[in-house]
Amino acid sequence: GKTEVIPVREALGRVTAEAVRAKVSVPHYNSAAMDGIAVKAERTFGASEANPVRLRLGQEALWVDTGQPMPEGTDAVIMAEEVHQPEGGMVEIMRAAHPWQHVRAIGEDVIAGDVLLPSNHRIRPQDLAILLAAGVEEVRVRRRPRVTFIPTGDELVEPEEAARRPLKEGEIPEFNSALIGGMVEELGGEFVRVGIVRNELVALRAALEGALGGSDLILINAGSSAGREDYTRQLLEEMGEVLVHGLGVMPGKPTVLGVVEGIPVVGLPGYPVSAAVSFGLLVRPLLSAMLGQLSLEGPSLEATLSEDVPSRLGVEEFVRVRLMETTSGVFAHPLPRGAGVLTSLVKADGMLRIPSNKEGLSEGEGVRVELLRPREEVRRSLLVVGSHDLSIDVVAEHLRRYYPPIYLSTSATGSLGGLLALKKGYATVAGCHLLDPDSGLYNIPYVERYLKGVDVEVFHLVDREQGLMLQPGNPKEIRDVEDLVRSDVTFVNRQRGSGTRVLLDHLLQQRGISPEGVKGYDREEYTHLAVAVAVRSGRADVGLGIYAAARALGLDFIPLAKESYDLVIRKEALEDERLGLTLEALRDEEVQREIRALGGYDTQGMGEKVWP
Repeated sequence: GKTEVIPVREALGRVTAEAVRAKVSVPHYNSAAMDGIAVKAERTFGASEANPVRLRLGQEALWVDTGQPMPEGTDAVIMAEEVHQPEGGMVEIMRAAHPWQHVRAIGEDVIAGDVLLPSNHRIRPQDLAILLAAGVEEVRVRRRPRVTFIPTGDELVEPEEAARRPLKEGEIPEFNSALIGGMVEELGGEFVRVGIVRNELVALRAALEGALGGSDLILINAGSSAGREDYTRQLLEEMGEVLVHGLGVMPGKPTVLGVVEGIPVVGLPGYPVSAAVSFGLLVRPLLSAMLGQLSLEGPSLEATLSEDVPSRLGVEEFVRVRLMETTSGVFAHPLPRGAGVLTSLVKADGMLRIPSNKEGLSEGEGVRVELLRPREEVRRSLLVVGSHDLSIDVVAEHLRRYYPPIYLSTSATGSLGGLLALKKGYATVAGCHLLDPDSGLYNIPYVERYLKGVDVEVFHLVDREQGLMLQPGNPKEIRDVEDLVRSDVTFVNRQRGSGTRVLLDHLLQQRGISPEGVKGYDREEYTHLAVAVAVRSGRADVGLGIYAAARALGLDFIPLAKESYDLVIRKEALEDERLGLTLEALRDEEVQREIRALGGYDTQGMGEKVWP
């Protein structure tokens, strides 16, 4: 591979192209390893407390500090605290010194000519120190592979432009280059992004031809599947050779690998999660090989799966997960699996693989999870399963601000799903807002019903307003739940088992309305904000959710109910520092003030134990 010589101070993270040898010994002189007196060891032989040896200061014994050169004619240091100094410029030695006692001899650490670093070694901070200490000013390293990224698509706009004006329907900011570019640079490559290329064969050919001259690897983003305007394979066949088209994995299947004029070209899928998976499978090994490095798997751990994860035979699937460590072990909670769900990459603690010969994984099954975060960060994370609420995000930010080691996150499984996870021991905290229609009470009846025999306590988080979230200006003039049965009204629902779904069913039953009469009843979202987005985007006219979500997206809102949102906690977890700090944060006035500012929240009694 190509190499270059660079200053040592600029070599952090670079890979050596050849063995690096010391130019000088370390230390390059005999030096004192302690503060004390330098002596000739043989003059102290026979010394004892009963028969001390007396030496004259300045002649037979000389004071030295740590690191100072040893005076000529001396070969040992006696520590200052072991020296008795009577009158008359003499010192008394109570114990004999041996030659080279407390002395750093020439070459004790490094001898000139020693190999300091082998070839194909990634240079670390400690390596920089030893190189400079051993007189090495420059080092020959492998040149960083130049990776050219070609984003394609008529729908793409530059992110800077997207930030300055409203996006038109169908437009997407080009962000995959930031994702892939960061991954390239983490591996040690040099990343170059060209301008957005439109979906035209001529334009893509020109971009590829322009990249061939100065690239070691070319990535074409999007245009790698079999769609009408996906030209990557066609272009590679015309200009070079296609080696692979399509991987037996999900996400990441529509990936192309080819060679043009001796340069590898990879067509990455347009969806970000697919692109990231394909990068890990194909680009990482290529870059690592160019740098003389092994493409090693990252750190991993064993975990227990919290729910069934179906998959298709014949395809290896990569599933992003949240991790929660409890006294019973580590549990993996799957995140949404769509290839375009970028947040699943951001929120994921790890990734698990479902082999191609399995039709999925079962709840309770042991799985190996490749970590996407440091192990200690996972250990310090507290996962709230069940219902998600915006107030939890405020608490999480408070913990990150004032207690950086604590990472509070959520897994939106619905209130009932959270209680079941507690029952099975897959989690220690569940967010819950379940209305019991018979008693009119929230949460406690469900805890008593579903968590019999499980030692839990319930702490109040907030009271909040639930209601109909409507498009701005309420163009359909929706006034109440009865309007959901109108033929011109499209509804968006929450998932089965969520507290909001339970509330909706109760409201429909009160009014004698069958769910089958509500258009969109079976269309489900997993969070209040997701429902609000569906309404704001026009995919639905109305949804049931909290006022804070409606306010955040500028929607109209018709209040229907005030509900209690509580945290249900396994009692053994209350001793956990993560949970202790979280409960402390709930009682913080600053946190409560920020939550009230979201709108539709009452924080009275926040953090108080309400059951048993």
